Amino acid sequence: MKLRPEQLSGHLKKGLSPVYLITGDEPLLSEESSDLLRQHLQQQGFSEREVLHVDGSFSWEYLLECANALSLFAEKKIIELRLGSSKLNKKSSEILREYLNNPAPDNILFIIADKLDGTAKKSAWFKAIDSSGVIVEVWPVEAEQLPNWIRQRAAQIELKLDDEAIQLLCDRIEGNLLAAKQELSKLSLLFPSQVVTADDVINAVSDSSRYDIYGLSDAALQGQASRCCKILQVLRQDGTEPPVVLWALSKELRSLAAIQQAQNNGQSFDAVCQRERIWGKRKPLARKASQRISGAQINQALQQCAEVDKIVKGMAVGDAWLLLTSISLTLAGQALALPN
Repeated sequence: MKLRPEQLSGHLKKGLSPVYLITGDEPLLSEESSDLLRQHLQQQGFSEREVLHVDGSFSWEYLLECANALSLFAEKKIIELRLGSSKLNKKSSEILREYLNNPAPDNILFIIADKLDGTAKKSAWFKAIDSSGVIVEVWPVEAEQLPNWIRQRAAQIELKLDDEAIQLLCDRIEGNLLAAKQELSKLSLLFPSQVVTADDVINAVSDSSRYDIYGLSDAALQGQASRCCKILQVLRQDGTEPPVVLWALSKELRSLAAIQQAQNNGQSFDAVCQRERIWGKRKPLARKASQRISGAQINQALQQCAEVDKIVKGMAVGDAWLLLTSISLTLAGQALALPN
């Protein structure tokens, strides 16, 4: 039986299966599903837990020994098999199916695995688990699903966010639900019993993440050239990879280009900000930056972005960090003249 993470709680209330498999590449949802299952099993009297890590030296025969061993301390036991990214060969698959053909009545086999590929899902062992147990497939929350996910999570901790705050959070934590959970918890402490706005989110994040790529973008839009250089230095020392910085800067440049083009065509500034996902206090910053920088400067900076991309991919020779500094200073209104 295959379930989604949100279906697991309701299913557990109906009874237990001899085996559970939680698989996926979204750490937060996998961890929460695992914690839910462990907590429920403990409530049902499974007070002993043995954790088996599958690696190159793991003996699959030990799984059968573990299942047949009598416990001196508890009548019910969880056998937690941490598969990770390991793949099962013919022998290990046969041993696992042997266990599933006659599972120990007082044991629950709990398997945790990374995302499984198509070959694994067609395997005999996977089909055996699907037939006799429960498979919880954890999928990443897609971009279009993220606003509703944040809204639901905020409601669970009695945190109220306006629409712009939700969109801003989506932009800043997409692909990292662990960070989203931490940010929501922080906001609930900082702004109890009030509606959190995009400006509140900007202030809260900038206070605690002063030297991240978002701080760099904000400093550039505010025309803070010296702060841009300082943040870039810290990012480099902290091991931030150039592609991450490149993504943040190129995103700002494309947004400014879109603002200039829209206003040249007589379109509303607010409308283009909505389309480019520019919220709160960043709107006047973007307006000033679009007026401060010429279209020619934006195009030149975008060409430098393309050059950085080639350098990090090994397709060109050059100093990626020097070019990133030049791009940041262009955004800040103090272009750095570089030799061709």
